[in-house]
Amino acid sequence: MSIHAVSPRFVGRARELAILGDALAGARAGASSAVLVGGEAGVGKTRLIKEFTDRADDALVLVGGCLELGTEGLPFAPFTAVLRGLVRELGRDGVAALVPGGTTRGLARLLPEFGEPDGDGPEARARLFEQVLGLLERLAEERPVLLIVEDAHWADRSTRDLLSFLVRYQPTAAGLLIVVTYRTDELHRTHPLRPLLAELGRVERVRRVELRRLTRKEAVAQAAGILEREPSPADMDLIYARSEGNPLFVEALLSDGGGVALPESLRDLLLASVERLPAETQELLRVASAGGQRIEHDLLSAVAGLDENALSSALRPAVAGNVLTVDGEGYCFRHALIREALHDDLLPGEHTRLHTRFAEALERDLSILPAPRGAIELAHHWHSAHDSTWALVSAWQAAGVARRSTAYDEQLGMLSRVLELWDQVPDASERIGCDRIDVLRNTATVAHLAGEYERAIALASAALAEIDRDADPIRAAKLLRQRGLTRYDLGRPGFLDDLREAAALVASDKPTTLRAQVLETLSRMLHGREALSERLTTGRLAMEIAHELGDHRVEAHALIDLAWARFGFSEIEAQMEAFAQARRIAGGDEAFNVLMRCAISESDALEGAGRHERAAQVARDGIEEARQYGLARTSGAFLAINLAEPLVSLGRWDEALEVIERALDLAPPAPTQASLQGFVVDIALARGELDRAERLLGTSRSVLSRGTFRDQTVLPLLCREVRMRQARGELEAAVEVAVQAMEERDLLETPRYCWPVLVTIADLLGSVVPQQGRAATGTDTPLAKLGAALLTRLRALGRELEVDGDLQRAHHLTFTALTGPEPDDGAAGPFEVWDRAAEAWAALRQPYAEARCLVGAAQAALADGDRQEAAARLGRARELATRLGATPLLEQLDAFGRRARIGGAEEAADGLPLGLTARELEVLREVADGRSNREIAEALFISAKTVSVHVSNILAKLGVATRGEAAATAYRLRLFDAPG
Repeated sequence: MSIHAVSPRFVGRARELAILGDALAGARAGASSAVLVGGEAGVGKTRLIKEFTDRADDALVLVGGCLELGTEGLPFAPFTAVLRGLVRELGRDGVAALVPGGTTRGLARLLPEFGEPDGDGPEARARLFEQVLGLLERLAEERPVLLIVEDAHWADRSTRDLLSFLVRYQPTAAGLLIVVTYRTDELHRTHPLRPLLAELGRVERVRRVELRRLTRKEAVAQAAGILEREPSPADMDLIYARSEGNPLFVEALLSDGGGVALPESLRDLLLASVERLPAETQELLRVASAGGQRIEHDLLSAVAGLDENALSSALRPAVAGNVLTVDGEGYCFRHALIREALHDDLLPGEHTRLHTRFAEALERDLSILPAPRGAIELAHHWHSAHDSTWALVSAWQAAGVARRSTAYDEQLGMLSRVLELWDQVPDASERIGCDRIDVLRNTATVAHLAGEYERAIALASAALAEIDRDADPIRAAKLLRQRGLTRYDLGRPGFLDDLREAAALVASDKPTTLRAQVLETLSRMLHGREALSERLTTGRLAMEIAHELGDHRVEAHALIDLAWARFGFSEIEAQMEAFAQARRIAGGDEAFNVLMRCAISESDALEGAGRHERAAQVARDGIEEARQYGLARTSGAFLAINLAEPLVSLGRWDEALEVIERALDLAPPAPTQASLQGFVVDIALARGELDRAERLLGTSRSVLSRGTFRDQTVLPLLCREVRMRQARGELEAAVEVAVQAMEERDLLETPRYCWPVLVTIADLLGSVVPQQGRAATGTDTPLAKLGAALLTRLRALGRELEVDGDLQRAHHLTFTALTGPEPDDGAAGPFEVWDRAAEAWAALRQPYAEARCLVGAAQAALADGDRQEAAARLGRARELATRLGATPLLEQLDAFGRRARIGGAEEAADGLPLGLTARELEVLREVADGRSNREIAEALFISAKTVSVHVSNILAKLGVATRGEAAATAYRLRLFDAPG
């Protein structure tokens, strides 16, 4: 009776197979999705995928696996395998024809057949990502595409980043299905795949599936398929107890006639299947185990020292026994645990000798493996062979290869290894042609590119501690510039000190590129009124040096710096012409970073000038330009901020939310995410979605608390904090935020972002400081006194703050309407001021701000006795608020209409809002001031019991459950504002 190594019956996975089948059916219908398949080692992920792909019919199946090489991994390994398979099937030219834009230089980072890779840097990496996605999209136009990435628990950072990009950014209307498998038992608490799985699991079109162990009934069915008979209950009890339902363990136990005599450990079980093979096959498998999970035929032949016949003869039993499987031009262990068990079973001497032989074979002919895999595997083997000298040299070389592949994390790992081995190799500098300081500087630069900002600062600081700045000013300046850039990105102080010192070190009568770069970087990072003169001087000098040297990129960057420094928002056309000149100077398509910075600057300046439509269009064009350059995740995501902001201003809130969602799907850096989510908070607050707003506000707060950021990032967050507390009725907390802001921030520094802060605080104080016509009750509360003092300081700030451009003028008018004219000011009355503010916002096409000012105008008109004008303003405000879905504003308008008996609102019988009696409104005011029932009773000369009855009635009429909610509702609806 024959015994199958693997059960011919596929058992226990009907649900998982159905999920995959449904996803593929969706792809056939043009709906892209992804399925993440997890499970412990041996649970049957590979078998599930094989069964699924066998039933894929017309789909194009692309399979790539992640490789284990110690702890380094191999950058983009699964995608290299997929691309190699496509080239075998379609030919190089056939694949090239499918790449959008007609250029394949990005794909050259994966396969040398596509030529020489283009320039290094984050733009090149992003371009590679876009080209891979574009290739998959083109393939999916012809038939459904099934992309399978196996063993993602071994994925390197670069592979994880590309995989995340493809899953998040795959078009919903494309026939692409991505399936990812990974070992759950490998995912320890700090495993880097864990957060990625959690993030992808929240994407709507992603489904997570975890394979469980087999039940006893399913294990019996599996065993019957292997044995071609039903196992005895006693044998099955033992097998199931030992295997615990793991299909691989069941197979291993059954392969020796029931498994009773096998050792209990997994290693022994796995090695038992190897030990049944011929001795020469076992020896060859031990050799192969040092080569990794997948090994090329030619490399194995070179290391084993066998000719073709001997090698094939020795391998055949391993393939027949399902220990090895054929994979293209090489071999894979059927299960990684088999390779691990073999490798761990090597004696120390064997371990060193085998890795040395692999390293020597690769040294003789690195072309055995495709780049960059060869260099990285070479470094892995020399390190595993404990040869410090060649481990250092090969790690340095592998770092260079990883750099060309934009695999920054792998490059960082290799450079870190060079530093670790440095003291063990006496002639390290001569070996690699670079001293330790330069290695530290290169590692700091790569750490910055890889997002390891803290490490980059530490490395640059370590190099600066070793360098004599007087004797070696050029390298010191480079290190200071690098540390300054990283400190700036991290929001850490000291970046200006670094850049100023770097500028002093490169000061010379002879112009150099480094001097131009340092000066331009310094000019770019100088902000504030007191730094204006220095910024202009530094920027002009950088531009002159760059122009003299013919460095168009630095010259264009400097011109952008000067445009920001020279022109205000009232001079927007001159500023736009300067940006256009920077574009012309930068030149062609190779100046990606300059062109993207121009798009960012242009859209930002237009928005600051109140040219919202133009700002949105420039940002939208920039996003498309970024996509074409392969920069959708970097510059494109940042430009989404500059598109969302004008869309929010224009009241196109749903469109803004779509833009933000698409940008967040790209997984941009945390500060970019925080800025994008800030606009979602603005919309949520305006629509009364307070829980959502508070959740997102907490996320932004957490991100921005990790560094020191500029006003454009911090001040909008401050406004949101105040508005959030105000919407919750937490007036004391809101005032505390306002006080802290006025004490800790210079609210005269950046008028564009300071005016919204002043307006927000002024609006808050309207709910805190008693107004004329209000009853005297509550005017002596600590909060009211604090608010009055704050209002005085706020008015003083408003008198000093510059007004530059139409947008700031609208804010200034609103601020004046909120705070009231100065006592000796003979300006127009409240109605005219409010009306002018509303007209200013209408001219800017900002409907929400216009509607809020129209409320103030309506109240002022009613106070003047002009009910007709009040009704007109109220009607227009309601029209705008309805269109925006601004529920809290609509509630306020309705309450005001009922209270004033205008605008068609129904009025309660006693003429007060929401059916409240005059006494209940008095009690509610006291409740909102935070007084207890006893304190209210004393203030209003009634009993505490009567107060309790009034409070119960108030809660019922307002439809709330607590006193705090009642206060919040009263302030939101402005129930205490005098109607006339």
